[in-house]
Amino acid sequence: MKVAVLGAGAIGAYVGAALHRAGADVHLIARGPHLAAMRRHGVRVRSARGDFTAHPRATDDPADVGPADYVFLGLKATSYAACGPLIEPLLHGTTAVVAAQNGIPWWYFHRHGGPHDGRRLDSVDPGGAVSAVLAPERAVGCVVYAATELAGPGVVRHVEGTRFSIGEPGREVSARCREFSAAMVAGGLKCPVEPDLRNDIWLKLLGNISFNPISALARATMGQMCAHGGTRRVIGTMMTETLAVAEALGCEVAVSVERRLAGAAKVGDHRTSTLQDLERGKPLELDVLLAAVVELAGITGVPVPTLRTVHAISDLLALRSNAA
Repeated sequence: MKVAVLGAGAIGAYVGAALHRAGADVHLIARGPHLAAMRRHGVRVRSARGDFTAHPRATDDPADVGPADYVFLGLKATSYAACGPLIEPLLHGTTAVVAAQNGIPWWYFHRHGGPHDGRRLDSVDPGGAVSAVLAPERAVGCVVYAATELAGPGVVRHVEGTRFSIGEPGREVSARCREFSAAMVAGGLKCPVEPDLRNDIWLKLLGNISFNPISALARATMGQMCAHGGTRRVIGTMMTETLAVAEALGCEVAVSVERRLAGAAKVGDHRTSTLQDLERGKPLELDVLLAAVVELAGITGVPVPTLRTVHAISDLLALRSNAA
């Protein structure tokens, strides 16, 4: 089983190291000092579950890798539309693209069934630019519950969690999902194949859609947002509106707003990925987290006044940040 990891940052390198440990033929695609360190020393994983080092091949040129059975996509969703030249050398007729992204994916309505089947969301697939590069037929959805960060070039610090839920847009438990899951499990990770991954997408989105933009607007950590009464109420309202959109689309989210808030409060002084991107001058990944749900609310007729307000303000922040 040949796996190319396109965007071998903290999550991508962690998954690549685990799959290599399981015996897969893994190729990491990265750049800069991080690539140089992985070539020289391998991927060094530091974790309370046990440290280990893996030595998969690493390159900055996908043409050196050639076609793979699976491409694990570790890029930010903001990079998808432009990744064509990088991903094309990695594809053969049946290559599966395992897209580990937050928020609403570009393939959301692919083989969805019902009145919205095949619909394109302009917020996540503007003009079909992402679908043109990443054919929905290749997509295997992936919801990441693991937290990692780069402690230095080639060094991945595993913070918590090992679960990577995967699933087909058409809801079948496919052979390609079973094969990929088995390799992930052999590498020490959890990788359940979900009959309907959309439920997991909304479960994780419940936190991302609220905490991520508010953290960037307020420059606040998870603990600070939960401790501030007014902010906590706004976040709770955003979650409630999000649940209403999910339910209108036939999804079930098995967690209450209060339980989600309580869980977030325990995280403490953690900075969301959006806040970290803002501080580093990187593009803010808010379209798939927030704009997409506002678009879905319009499609389903669900009122989401708080989401629309936060979207308007955070969209301006993103535009100013991206232009800086």
